[in-house]
Amino acid sequence: MAEAIDYFQFVLAPQMVIGLVLGIAVILVALGLTIIFGLLDVINMSHGEFYALGAFLSVSLAALGVPFWLLLVLVPALMLPIGYIVERVLIQRVFHSPDRHVTTLLLTFGFGLVLEDVFRLIWGPNPLRPDMPISGAVEIAGLFLPLYRVFMIGVGVLIIIGTALVVYRTRIGAMVRAAAFDRNMAASLGVPVQLVYAGAFAFGVSLAGLAGVLLAPIYSVFPTMGRDFILMAFTVVIVGGMGSIAGAVIAGLFLTQVQAIASLYISPVWADPIVFGIMVIMLMVRPQGLFGRLGHA
Repeated sequence: MAEAIDYFQFVLAPQMVIGLVLGIAVILVALGLTIIFGLLDVINMSHGEFYALGAFLSVSLAALGVPFWLLLVLVPALMLPIGYIVERVLIQRVFHSPDRHVTTLLLTFGFGLVLEDVFRLIWGPNPLRPDMPISGAVEIAGLFLPLYRVFMIGVGVLIIIGTALVVYRTRIGAMVRAAAFDRNMAASLGVPVQLVYAGAFAFGVSLAGLAGVLLAPIYSVFPTMGRDFILMAFTVVIVGGMGSIAGAVIAGLFLTQVQAIASLYISPVWADPIVFGIMVIMLMVRPQGLFGRLGHA
């Protein structure tokens, strides 16, 4: 029994905390994806690059002397107009085409590649590592955890709860869900559907940028950082349900825990295939995911 307790305390529990930290970050990115798809029915393949852009902006602003606490507000605020302009200038130009899904997928994929090259031109190809804003560790139930990771978990949980409250408990959220359910009916009732589209896209981009700010002190910041990260986020959205906020949260926590714990017993190389295998099984058994779409749940 003593060996089992020690194994849980010093091996399993720290790995689960790592999975929880990654899960919170993935959920923040996946929430933006699921809101964008649930409302606009657009698969945004450049979402990972917006996550990277948030990280790069935080590094540059921190170098100018902007404190980390201000970055948590400033960077998402800067991402809002960027997301709004991208939706108005790019997405809306092809949104009403007959083959919208394929067109928007290719458009956002190409835009993501352009952003990667822009990152290389501005910040260079070498990884950047910002300073840790909170140092030290804290003991929780016998576990010594880095204080910044505990902070990140707490902030992430608050953001997830806040997003759910906005979508399901506010007038703006009601308009978003109405436009997602029936855009023509919502427009006939006076809902500014085009503005709701742009606002939802900008909000999703802002969430991705905030995830970049939070993860920048933990992981290196480099031009292609969003490419691998977005694969996990898309897996979370597919397993949870394309457009379901609750599904994104549950699937994000579950899949990152599977990945973290599996890395203890098998080669880390096989951790990702296991997660993607779960996605394939879900598509075969329940193609719609765990929950319904935004506005339909």
